[in-house]
Amino acid sequence: MVLIYIDHSEKEIKKSSHEAISYGAAIAKQLGCSSEALLLGTVNDDLTALGKLGASKVHQLNNETLNNFDAKVHASLIATAATHLNAEVIVFAHNINGKAIAPAVAVKLDAGIVTGACSLPNLQNGFEVTKTVFSGKAFASIKIETPKKVIAINQNSFGIENYELGATIEEVNLPIPTASVKVTNVNKIIGEIPLTEANLVVSGGRGLKGPENWGILLNLAKALGAATACSRPVSDSDWRPHHEHVGQTGIQIAPNLYIAIGISGAIQHLAGVNRSKTIVVINKDPEAPFFKAADYGVVGDAFEVVPALTAAISKMKHNE
Repeated sequence: MVLIYIDHSEKEIKKSSHEAISYGAAIAKQLGCSSEALLLGTVNDDLTALGKLGASKVHQLNNETLNNFDAKVHASLIATAATHLNAEVIVFAHNINGKAIAPAVAVKLDAGIVTGACSLPNLQNGFEVTKTVFSGKAFASIKIETPKKVIAINQNSFGIENYELGATIEEVNLPIPTASVKVTNVNKIIGEIPLTEANLVVSGGRGLKGPENWGILLNLAKALGAATACSRPVSDSDWRPHHEHVGQTGIQIAPNLYIAIGISGAIQHLAGVNRSKTIVVINKDPEAPFFKAADYGVVGDAFEVVPALTAAISKMKHNE
């Protein structure tokens, strides 16, 4: 059996978990076994609808205390559930929470692990999984030879399949370990699209010259319905909040569209965004390194190009 961990926040299942469920279902089809999901905590989503993503059953430990993510508690419960259910493969989304618990689960289960997977396992010669390495600049094929296997799938690398299924819900009763972390206060960022879940991202760099000019980027993001991001020098200068910093030392993202405005494209920044499906670069320097990684590039002054692009998008939407 393939068991997929459902990651959630604010009682909503994360988009990355939808992809993980479909990925796990595809592995189950390869192995000729069932694909089932594990939910720790409570969500507002219709769990039976997860069958459309490929999960035939959802095992739920219905306890609201688990909505506060604790890596040690969640890893322990997942390992216990995987053993109880005799899961052969455990699948995670390779996001912030997945990175924290997938290795711990692998240790508890004496399982081989591949993180950052980007394709289905090759079963022609054992169980071989391809992953990205060197910050996405190369690929490696890893063979897992242990009876139990743990895989964390890269965001936006597999897609979501549609199944004509309805998942059944089964409550799980497991003793919950004492949490090592106590949540005393939560400060929420309201009204923003989380970068890790965004399909569209508009990002700015030092080419915007100062925080007072950020309005043109915000207007474009609003017209597109996109999340906003920035390069490290921008967050370090306090032009934008640090939670918007994308790059090797910030948040690593993989949206369908990434628009970089006034960003030169240093290798550290590219490492955080190079898994984007489509990259558009707007920069007045034709020698900017980012153009080598771009799918589309505009050589021009951002203060002229971006307002014109925003106006064109708004006009198109108005005419729809």
